[in-house]
Amino acid sequence: MVLDAIPALQKRAILKLISLYSVEQLVQLSPEKLRFYGLKETQIAALINPNVPLIDNNIAWLDSSCENYILCYDHPNYPNLLKQISNPPLLLYLQGNNSLLNSPQIAIIGSRNCTPYGREKAYQFAGRLSASGFTITSGLAIGIDGQAHQGAIDKSGNTIAVLGTGLNNIYPKRHNKLAQQIKEQGLLVSEFWPNAAALPANFPRRNRIISGLSLGVLVIEASKRSGSLITARYALEQNREVFALPGSIDNAEACGCHELIQQGAKLVINTQDVCDEFNHLLLRPGSVSDTVEKNVSPAHSLLKHIDFHLTTLEQLLDRSSLDVASLQNQLIELEITGRITATAQGYIKLSD
Repeated sequence: MVLDAIPALQKRAILKLISLYSVEQLVQLSPEKLRFYGLKETQIAALINPNVPLIDNNIAWLDSSCENYILCYDHPNYPNLLKQISNPPLLLYLQGNNSLLNSPQIAIIGSRNCTPYGREKAYQFAGRLSASGFTITSGLAIGIDGQAHQGAIDKSGNTIAVLGTGLNNIYPKRHNKLAQQIKEQGLLVSEFWPNAAALPANFPRRNRIISGLSLGVLVIEASKRSGSLITARYALEQNREVFALPGSIDNAEACGCHELIQQGAKLVINTQDVCDEFNHLLLRPGSVSDTVEKNVSPAHSLLKHIDFHLTTLEQLLDRSSLDVASLQNQLIELEITGRITATAQGYIKLSD
């Protein structure tokens, strides 16, 4: 904790120091020697005179619950995959089942502003991949992340949420209940001290841990400027597999996925496309069938006129040649059976 409290010192610099000296030896090094290793005056002061109240608060957090853990980089249970990245966290703060850290993980990430189609696919893929033996890892954000966590939980699977805040400060607040479910059925992870706030710079740092823990990263809906693409770039740098679910070319939230596919990401249309890459690692080889797990409704003639992205009422009137009353009755039927969803602007097909 003394080393982790040194301000603005890169983790790789700390790892270099502890490869040469023990913590006891480091605090006894002269300021001249510490300057030789590139430490600044504020960093030297923080090493020689540690922030004891801050460290005591961390220890108090650890002691406050048997569900709280702090895992050091040199601990034998520190995840092997995470050790392989260029800038691994020195400490991991954990709540829940910490044995999941070394389980085979697939990260599912994507847009906060996802479409109903993206939400459904994140939920479905997470449920089916977790049933195949993968732990589903994501970032607890609204949108795709939250759906991925929930999909795993609802199938009694395992899920890990990596936070960009301290574990005492769940963000976003609307996911407090989800975070509690994850703590009970999976694992909450953060490299930030327990009371750390939701600072913008924390979330790109969180993303390298999401990809670093995982065998592969599946992107479901991401705009060209999405933070999910940061995670995908980390995954490529870390030699992880990158998968992308294609979407409509008219959907701005799918453009990032299409860009990843153009750059060599594996195009995914079902969970088997992911499982095929890692079957040798799974206790339950193969994937759960991608067939919808309910009685299949007969084909409905109106569905061929509704897109998997937004289709307006005017477009449907033009395509179907139905009168308004007949069209609205059929739309209500399709919405009740869960095959489409209605928005203020129109309708979106969820399944055929």
